[in-house]
Amino acid sequence: MCGIAGFLGSKKIDRNFIDKTLSLMKNRGPDFSKSLEKKISNDKYVYLLHSRLSIIDLQERSNQPFTLDDYTIIFNGEIYNFIEIKKKLEKKGIKFKTNSDTEVLLRIYILYGEKCVEHFDGMWSFAIFNKKEQKLFLSRDRFAEKPLYYTIQPEGIYFGSQISFIKSLSNKKFEINKGKINQFLSFGPKPIFKNNETFYKNIYLLGYSENLSCNNNLDIKIKKYWTPKFKIDKNIKSKEAIEEIKRLLIDTVKLRTRADVPAAFCLSGGIDSGTLASIASKELNNKIKTFSIIDEDLRYNELENVHKVVNDLNCEHEIIPIQKNNFIENLTDLIKYHDSPVYSLSQYLQSCLVKSISSSGYKIAISGTGSDELFSGYYDHYLFHFQYLKNSKNLNKHIDVWKKNVLPKIRNEVFKNDKLFINKPNYRDYVYDHNQTLSKYLISPDKSKFQEKFFTQDDFSNRRLNELFYEQVQPTLNNEDLNSMMHSVENRSPFLNKQIFDFCFSLSPELLINNGYTKYLVRESMKEILHEDIRTDRLKKGFNCSIKSLIDFSKAEIIDYLFDSNSEIFNYIDIKEFKKLFDEDLTKNHFSKFIFVFLSTKLFLEMSN
Repeated sequence: MCGIAGFLGSKKIDRNFIDKTLSLMKNRGPDFSKSLEKKISNDKYVYLLHSRLSIIDLQERSNQPFTLDDYTIIFNGEIYNFIEIKKKLEKKGIKFKTNSDTEVLLRIYILYGEKCVEHFDGMWSFAIFNKKEQKLFLSRDRFAEKPLYYTIQPEGIYFGSQISFIKSLSNKKFEINKGKINQFLSFGPKPIFKNNETFYKNIYLLGYSENLSCNNNLDIKIKKYWTPKFKIDKNIKSKEAIEEIKRLLIDTVKLRTRADVPAAFCLSGGIDSGTLASIASKELNNKIKTFSIIDEDLRYNELENVHKVVNDLNCEHEIIPIQKNNFIENLTDLIKYHDSPVYSLSQYLQSCLVKSISSSGYKIAISGTGSDELFSGYYDHYLFHFQYLKNSKNLNKHIDVWKKNVLPKIRNEVFKNDKLFINKPNYRDYVYDHNQTLSKYLISPDKSKFQEKFFTQDDFSNRRLNELFYEQVQPTLNNEDLNSMMHSVENRSPFLNKQIFDFCFSLSPELLINNGYTKYLVRESMKEILHEDIRTDRLKKGFNCSIKSLIDFSKAEIIDYLFDSNSEIFNYIDIKEFKKLFDEDLTKNHFSKFIFVFLSTKLFLEMSN
């Protein structure tokens, strides 16, 4: 994991701006930093900046920018299957100078050009400059695990792992994107990644599985190199699926724990994180350490489950308590580093978790992001499952099991209606959390109607894909990257694997939920690996907390700060209505989320002035 930044265009960049940018990049790569600066024609320049967090091949020989012949690369991420690719290239007679995935990436690009990405199992954002052709090539991984921002200015293109790098290298001020602010306050983070705009005008985010190429004339082309395809194979039965998923999960954990430094495991108490830790410990015989952050609010407290996994694995474990002390100060530091609002309470918690992981000396954190979307883990997925089975003779049987075992555990009133999607196939109002309830607190609430991207005619699959590529996983990955890199830790998500994705979306949706269990196939594949109580637990608490666990609303200085009428936030929020909010039950999930979004946005706006 590293930091990258660069520029191609007609401007000679002042050394002070380069040094300032490299300094900003140190969190992402404290082990080494360097820049490459070249005049490539009479009026064109290229700059490539890199800061390194050493994970693979810790030797100096693998430092970047890394050059072979006419090609120079700066790379952020991991190519997990680089050893396998390297062996194939060696059979072609190619000799390697290092043991790094960086060199493998660059050599396969030299061989195959832009199609090199087809060979990778990994997470990445990288830039390659071809001196001979005077061409810049940028790429981002299939699931958009690693960010890559860019801006196109009259003098050329700037790019970087973080927005702050672009601002620093260009020495430009960028106007706040007020539409994005209002959208975030109205709906939360879910619509943010449905286009490539950011919280700053003219700064964009390269999308999932996108390549960008730019020539000497600054002609820029962006295209997707991979689009999810779906072809359900009805011949795959439950037993075969369970066996294959077990194989795939073991393989992905094996590859994603491949490193020259040890990895820590984030442990929430749910099936996803427990599965990854249990595979690493029991199947791969790795000595692991797990980390958990625990809220005292019983709605989110999973300490009992955490202890069961830890005792089962007999692994070293650390619990991080949620603290109110210095919350606003900590959130301020986080937002300053993000150069955007922090999206959710859960992402703030993740930042606390990764800080402790870093303090314990780890450079890698393993998380369970993506499992719910791939394997069907949310409460509304039950209802989509019923919709899929609406003409099946077994529908009522499935509903009866759900009513007995799942319904009593559901808090969201919307998801208690088993016929919801059968009667209203296109109903999606719930996706943007309680926006109708909360809109009265906004001066001009965003009135955009919910838009679902179309991937496939199957509603169940389409919903999961929207969660994966836009609404749920993308905000999570974006914040996880920034949270982790703030503390020089690389976050890895083993479930985000192309082979797993392809197999999951080749399965008939009716296999995904069974006997009142979401993620049925994962649960079955983890027999005798994952602790039985965790494997069979139908309750989904989620990685979250109450806003009251972080803020002491009895303190006058807190209330004074929240209601400061001079704050720019009240250009968006009706202060009179907002004050009335505090007569409500703030422990309710949608109020808790909204207050956090309000505070995060407030801090961001104040910092941006």
